[in-house]
Amino acid sequence: MHDDRTLTEERLDRALRERIRPAVHPRTVEMEFEVWHAPGEPVPFTEAVAAPYKPGAIGDDWGPAWGTSWFRVTGRVPRDWAGETVEAVIDLGFAKDRPGFSAEALAHRPDGSVVKALNPRNTWLRIGEPVAGGEEFTYFLEAAANPEILDGVSPLGDRATAGSEPLYRVERMDLAVFDQQVWELVQDLEVLDQLMRQLPLGSARRWEILRAVERCLDALDLDAVGASAPAARERLRAVLSSPAHSSAHRLSAVGHAHIDSAWLWPLRETVRKVARTTSNVVALMDDRPEFVFAMSQAQQLDWLREHQPALYARVKEKVAAGQFVPVGGMWVESDTNMPGSEALARQFVFGKRFFLEEFGVETQEVWLPDSFGYSAALPQLVKLSGSRWFLTQKISWNTTNPFPHHSFLWEGLDGTRVFTHFPPVDTYVAELSGEELAHAEENFRDKGHATRSLVPFGWGDGGGGPTREMLARAERLADLEGSPRVAIETPSDFFAAAEAEYDRPPVWLGELYLELHRGTYTSQARTKQGNRRSEHLLREAELWAATAAVRAGFPYPHEELDRIWKSVLLHQFHDILPGSSIAWVHREAEATYARIADELEAVIGAAQRALAGAPEGGGTVVFNSAPHGRAGIAAGGAAPAVQDHDERPAVEVAEHGSGFRLDNGVLRVTVDGRGLVVSVVDLVTGRETVAPGRAANLLQVHPDLPNRWDAWDVDAFYRNTVTDLTEADVVRRSGDGVEVVRSFGSSRVTQLLTLRPGARRLDIDTEVDWHEQEKFLKAAFPIDVRADHSTAETQFGHVQRPTHTNTSWEAAKFEICAHRFLHVGEPGWGAALINDSTYGHDVTRTVREDGSTTTTVRLSLLRAPRYPDPATDQGVHRLRYALLPGATIGDAVREGWSFGLPERRVPGSAEVAPLVSVDGDAVVVTAVKLADDGSGDVVVRLHEAHGGRVSARLTAGFALAGASVTDLLERPLAGERAEVDGDAVLLGLRPFQIVTLRLTPHHEA
Repeated sequence: MHDDRTLTEERLDRALRERIRPAVHPRTVEMEFEVWHAPGEPVPFTEAVAAPYKPGAIGDDWGPAWGTSWFRVTGRVPRDWAGETVEAVIDLGFAKDRPGFSAEALAHRPDGSVVKALNPRNTWLRIGEPVAGGEEFTYFLEAAANPEILDGVSPLGDRATAGSEPLYRVERMDLAVFDQQVWELVQDLEVLDQLMRQLPLGSARRWEILRAVERCLDALDLDAVGASAPAARERLRAVLSSPAHSSAHRLSAVGHAHIDSAWLWPLRETVRKVARTTSNVVALMDDRPEFVFAMSQAQQLDWLREHQPALYARVKEKVAAGQFVPVGGMWVESDTNMPGSEALARQFVFGKRFFLEEFGVETQEVWLPDSFGYSAALPQLVKLSGSRWFLTQKISWNTTNPFPHHSFLWEGLDGTRVFTHFPPVDTYVAELSGEELAHAEENFRDKGHATRSLVPFGWGDGGGGPTREMLARAERLADLEGSPRVAIETPSDFFAAAEAEYDRPPVWLGELYLELHRGTYTSQARTKQGNRRSEHLLREAELWAATAAVRAGFPYPHEELDRIWKSVLLHQFHDILPGSSIAWVHREAEATYARIADELEAVIGAAQRALAGAPEGGGTVVFNSAPHGRAGIAAGGAAPAVQDHDERPAVEVAEHGSGFRLDNGVLRVTVDGRGLVVSVVDLVTGRETVAPGRAANLLQVHPDLPNRWDAWDVDAFYRNTVTDLTEADVVRRSGDGVEVVRSFGSSRVTQLLTLRPGARRLDIDTEVDWHEQEKFLKAAFPIDVRADHSTAETQFGHVQRPTHTNTSWEAAKFEICAHRFLHVGEPGWGAALINDSTYGHDVTRTVREDGSTTTTVRLSLLRAPRYPDPATDQGVHRLRYALLPGATIGDAVREGWSFGLPERRVPGSAEVAPLVSVDGDAVVVTAVKLADDGSGDVVVRLHEAHGGRVSARLTAGFALAGASVTDLLERPLAGERAEVDGDAVLLGLRPFQIVTLRLTPHHEA
């Protein structure tokens, strides 16, 4: 038999492109429309409907970047179309291959009710089914001119630089007959064509499909596609009804629309994207009762509730019907590397509570397909939030090591395990194509142990969601020979079945490190500083407001704190906190953080004044919000400032050669004439910290042009070229420290190096006026220590990572994330770097000629990527970090907290006992607050921070009527009880265990 396969495949391609797809809408008439270009920001429907519209025509330009144009579309159904299904087909200039990234519109009826959205892959509005003929209609289209910012350096990322030129042109405004049979024929042929091309050439099934397609095309009259479509479809019936093999992979298809809460668009545009996507989804559900759609990010549904209450009511109806499924259990799809301990816990608190209160749904799946790596703290938080399962997709982007599992148990820092799935389809925006399904089946790494995986389908990133074409594919692929079986299911149905069939799944211990997007630990420093500062201020506000509420009847600001928390959590979204959004997003974030700081400072100040009492003789009360005592003041307490002379040795600053020497009796630091730290002697042990012949606090500049994603990535080759900043403009004494000024490129850095009396810490206060492009600024500390691993603070504990590169897994971790500290050590001695807002670090090791080892720890201070924000981090930054020689892990924990939570001094004379106190440094209290339910109970969250088992006693600073162990949502935790001893709770904690206690004060009758 001759091989005519290519001939038939090409015949099918052309027939679909030129004859069959166009025949889906065989008869058209042009609709009339008028347009009003809204000035400035988007306006509500009530304002738009009353605006002065002007006549429009096909070919009209519209939409300067970020503008909104309202189209009033009117039409009359021809009377001779009676009995037909009729649709409006609208193209506002869509980029056909970029759903969610270009022009989009939301259609409203004249009464303001929402119909559905229009985007590049969803261009229709149903007018009637069937029509009577002669119907008149009007729609108002709220069209967003969102620029495409998908490549290269562009000024379009901010209204201030985007210009006023229109971006789009009206291409089509037609009223059209919809031919259902032709549309079904298109779906039949596309499914079979995609399946056929994935089958082996030697497969009999491939040739059966080819011959059936050939017979179908023979039966199709290309001049009368509609009339001949039923007969053509009949020729395909046999191959479409042949069942799948019994061993075929099972795919649980979950409707989804990944919507970045901000990225290449600002937050205000996401509010509208959510409305557009959910309107499409609920409209599709009306037509297809089997359709199930999962949506994460409580914030997005809260936006819908606020801005589109009628549409939100429809969503609630679909939730009750089981079609619209809330998932995720988090406020947003957060970054999980950089949020602090309490912030990551609150992502679950606010997300889960929203779904419970609004929908009565206890979400079970944590849904984070697109975040840039996953903290080892997550499994414990998942379980403590009341969830059972975890889903991610992004690890498929690893550039070095393919992840070895698709279904597995993920074990966190403390030993908690959660069943985790990583969809082998390798995308969270699937369209259920033959190529995707074949890849999912072939790629699935748990064959022989498990039979099923999940595929999230629907256009995403910019939203859009599933389409009627995707549902048609799912219907045909439910049981089709040669394909995996596809069943539209809820995520919980999938997880329950997948967990039940996998008796002994493999275990992955520790973080899920993404071998990509490592630059996100550093990009947009102001955003990261705003986040860290907000986290600390929220801790202080809750602590002092709760203390003042119990002690002085202070009105605890529940609503204000909730509102602020939600704003902070929103800005931890995985394209905001990582610094990978457009300029508009980060400009707004900086302003938001400044406003939050003002609001929280007001709360803290009011609570502390309520506690401090009247100042007697100009007295001052010192408040300590750190979780450890310091300077004689208990953690979470306050005391009048001591006026006695400080008995600790003063800090000596003396000239030393061409530089200076600082000495506080604990450390002796030598700064040479270049302004570099060439010696740091730990006077307690007599040990030198800096490796021989090396200099610490060495600023280094690397070129930084990654291969693909500028703001996201640093590629390993950046290390091949480095410029050490060893020339100084100024090295001089400044008060009790040494000031160093350097100029380089177009930038300038000023540093103040200081020791505090009695402190085992060299503080380095750095101001950088940064005007470089595509450069990477690091601060290097070569430590004379043989460390085979580094220890980095993460949420509720720390994670150890090898410093060697024995395998490709270690080599891939050439840039790592740490919170307040990064520690390196050997038995008996170690050193730590602590910081106030830096997350990116790297650690390398070399063996010197004498056989000793130098372990170099570097902080990643600033980057200068140009995409998607061409002016990333330009301007002045203040960064604080410190070197802590002779430090244990416990020292690093203590100093890390102290560094970011300075003492506060308030006029007054009172002594304030802590609301709660814990014996022993190993237990760290991360939150003290009043219960969210307004009961007046005190909620305390704490964890073991050193990595060992510990027994501790938590004492309440008030009469205790009762105590309970709760989950993150402050609900009693099944199987756990608090052991109460008077006004104390006795605790036994495993390494890194998190405990939330609810303490009920005794109220006198």
